[in-house]
Order: sequence, then structure tokens, then C-alpha cells
Amino acid sequence: MRRCISRLEGPQTIGHGAAFWLVFALAVLAAGLYPAFADAWTVGNAAYFMVWTFMAMGLSVVWGYAGALSFGQTAFFGLAGYSYGVLTLNIGSAYGFTIIALFLSVGLAGLFALVIGYFMFYGRISGVFIGIVTLSVTLVLETFMAQTAGPQWAIGSARLNGFNGMSGMPPLTVPWPGGPLILYPGPPLYYIMLGMVVLCYLGLRMLLNSGFGNVLVAIRENPHRAEMLGYDVRLYQMLTFGIGGALAGLSGALYTAWGQYITPSSMGLTAAALPIIWVAVGGRRDITATLLGTLLVLAVFQNLTIYGSQYALVVMGALLLVTVLVAPQGLVVLAMKSIGKMMPGWRS
Repeated sequence: MRRCISRLEGPQTIGHGAAFWLVFALAVLAAGLYPAFADAWTVGNAAYFMVWTFMAMGLSVVWGYAGALSFGQTAFFGLAGYSYGVLTLNIGSAYGFTIIALFLSVGLAGLFALVIGYFMFYGRISGVFIGIVTLSVTLVLETFMAQTAGPQWAIGSARLNGFNGMSGMPPLTVPWPGGPLILYPGPPLYYIMLGMVVLCYLGLRMLLNSGFGNVLVAIRENPHRAEMLGYDVRLYQMLTFGIGGALAGLSGALYTAWGQYITPSSMGLTAAALPIIWVAVGGRRDITATLLGTLLVLAVFQNLTIYGSQYALVVMGALLLVTVLVAPQGLVVLAMKSIGKMMPGWRS
């Protein structure tokens, strides 16, 4: 009976042909050469954009492939960010401890996501109620962290500081023979981010095009039928939610290391809605489109914020509305399918 899953249409990942991989290699090469032609601030800003792609790809897995719309990604983002801050402010950055703090923060976010996923999915919560529960978790965490301004709210030497947030935590530090390599925003951090994005993207493609990904698509399309075929639907959903939470936590810890601060507003309602827009505009059922769409929308949003902050969120809302009405599969997916018709090798 399990063989029936293989007959289902698998994960819709754009680009399995030779032409796609050639374009991918050229894009990575161009990204690698980019710092040579840009100033340090622009390179650091590009690293900032890449920080958010992990959360977006995680949401694509949870929402696009497993069919569970989650507003909780920023909760895991904030939890990992604060965890990184608490660990590094108390222990410091000597001997590359920031790398250990990064892994511990991501692990904590993933574990928290697994716990939330366990109670949701084994409690038979589904559909729109998943969005309600995850949004509630996000807003509860934001509200709690916002009222931690007093001196009593401290973990060791790390003050939580309420709405002002935590600051002063060290950036990522890599042990080096000639002295520690401190990854302030600039080319070194950019290359670390680029390598992590490429590895994460390729790893997710392998996972989602494996039997695990096929089962997720089966669950998304008809969970009752997948359960009748012998799959533990709730276990797959919980594990997928944990993966999404860990990736959101990776974004949170990297964001904290990049800017050396974290505030409760990173878990607010606006922050929770933005990843939904990134993934929807790119194409939630395609990890490639999600990655490209996130980078494009982030660039547009930043420019709108600089030149007209009062209109930025309005434009983002309008963009989501246009996507839902005109191209529910995603604007980037629509564009890439048009390219695929002109380039037969783009698909296998």
C-alpha cells in the first residue's frame, strides 16, 4: 500500500534539468563575486537579506509542503534570538562559543516547535485553527517579553529590557590561528551566510524530493487517505513543524548576531505576517521560488521603508492580495514557468 504514495505528484520544485543547475551554478558564482564589486555596507545588507531566507524556507516546508499555515515562525525566531543573547552575554565569545550558542539556540527553537507541534497535531488541531494557535503563541511571547523591563528580569548578567530589547551581545566569532575572526556585517559574514543558504537550500531539496517529501504532499492533499495507507500523519506533521521552527530559530540567532540586538517587536503581529507574504509571493509549494521571492520582496520592502515607511506595509498587503487573486501559486512560480516554456531544459 505504501507504494501508492510514489504515484502521487511529488513536491513541485522548479528546475530539475541541466539548464536549471547551470543557472544555479552561475547564480552562486555571481553571488560569490558580488563583494568584489560592492561596498562593505551593501555587502552587509545583502547578508541581512540572507538571514531571513532560512525562516522563509522553513515556512515553505510547513505551509507549502505539509499544508499547515503557521504564524508561529517569529515566535521561534525570537526565542532563538533571545537565547543567543542570554548565552553569549553570560559566557562571552572566547574560543568560538558564539558558534556553540548558535547551535544551542537553534536546537531550543526546534525543540519548542516540536512541543507545540505535538500538542497541536496529536490534539487533532487542523486547518485554520493551526494559524490561530500559532499566532496566539507568538503574541503571548511578545507580550511577555515586552513587560520584562524591570531589573528583576535578568538571566545572569543578561537583562531582558522589555520593549527596549537586549543589546551588546557579541557577533559570531570563529577561532583562527592569527586571532579570532569576528564576523561583523561585511564580506566574511556574507560568505558564511551564502554558504549556509546554499547548503540549506540543497539539503531541503534533497529532503523534499525524497520519500519524506512525497508523504508530506500526500498529507497535504488528503491526510485521511495518507493515514489509511499506514503513515503516522501526526508524526510527519510534528517533525515538519520542528524543522520549520529550527530554521526560523536559525534566522533569529543569526539576526541577533548580525545586528547585536533583539526586541519583542520581532515577534509582533506585523513581524508574524511578513513571512507569509514572502512565501506566498514567491510560491509556497516551491522551495526555489520561496528563496527567490523572499530576497526580492525584502529588497522592495526595505526600499519602501526608506523612502515611504508609512506606505510599506500597505504595499505589502496589496502585493499579497494581487498574488492571491492573480497567481495563487506565486508570482515567482508563474514567472519561472513562463521561462520554462522557453527553455525546455529547465525541467527534466
